[in-house]
Amino acid sequence: MTYVIALPCVDVKDRACIDECPVDCIYEGQRMLYIHPDECVDCGACEPVCPVEAIYYELSLIDKDHPIVAALPPQNG
Repeated sequence: MTYVIALPCVDVKDRACIDECPVDCIYEGQRMLYIHPDECVDCGACEPVCPVEAIYYELSLIDKDHPIVAALPPQNG
């Protein structure tokens, strides 16, 4: 498993995580940052420096929805 960057990063792109990453596995997209899963060494250095708490260990996301997703009204489908 690896760390991932989630929705709170969209349009923020603080880049503190890029400075902290010892293996340079965080890349900048158009609207947010991304962690390359094959390059991440699971050190966790990026997680505490994220000002919007957008970085999670991938396993911690399995049983949880992001708070924004959890707050969405149910869709009738």
